[in-house]
Amino acid sequence: MSDHAAVEAPASDAPKSSILPKILVSGFIASVIVVETVLFFLFVPSADDVAALAEANLIKKVQAHMEEEGEPTVEDENKAVEFPLGDHSATFTPPGADRTYRVEFRLFGTVKAKDLEHVEGLYMEREGRFRHRLMLEIRNATMDELNENQLGLIQRRILATSNEILEEPILLGVGFQDYQVIEE
Repeated sequence: MSDHAAVEAPASDAPKSSILPKILVSGFIASVIVVETVLFFLFVPSADDVAALAEANLIKKVQAHMEEEGEPTVEDENKAVEFPLGDHSATFTPPGADRTYRVEFRLFGTVKAKDLEHVEGLYMEREGRFRHRLMLEIRNATMDELNENQLGLIQRRILATSNEILEEPILLGVGFQDYQVIEE
C-alpha cells in the first residue's frame, strides 16, 4: 500500500506558472519589431528618392543614346492631328415643334499622324455620302441633344457614322467649331 501512496502526488505540488517567461517572449518580439522598423526606415528609399534615381538613369540613357546616334529626330506617328471635315448647316423642324431651327458648325476629326493621308483620300472619295449621313444625324437628333453643353451624344453618333462611311475605325474623335443652334 505504501507503493500506491508514493505514486499519487498531491495536486498542490504542481509547478506554478511564472509571468517572467511571458515578459521575456513579449520583450523579444517587441525588440524584433522595433529593429525591423528601424531597418526599414534606414534602408528602404522614399518615393522621391526612387523617382530621382529613375530620372537620373533616364537622363544617362538619353545622353548615351544621343552620343551614339547624334541628334535624334522626334516624329511621333501616333500623335493625334486634326483633319477638317467641312462646314455644315442643316435646317429642320423637331418632332412636335411648330418652329424651324438651323444648326451650323464646322466639323473636324482627330486622326493619327501616320493615317492622315489615308483619311484625306477616303474623305475626298466619300464626301457626298459623309455630308448626307451627317445631315440625317442632325435632323434625327432631339433638341435636347443639340442644345446639350458637351454635345457628347451627337459627337459619338457622328464619330460612329463617320467611321462607318470610311469603312474603318480610323477617326479617333470628332469635334465642333463655331457650333450654333438658331431658331428661324
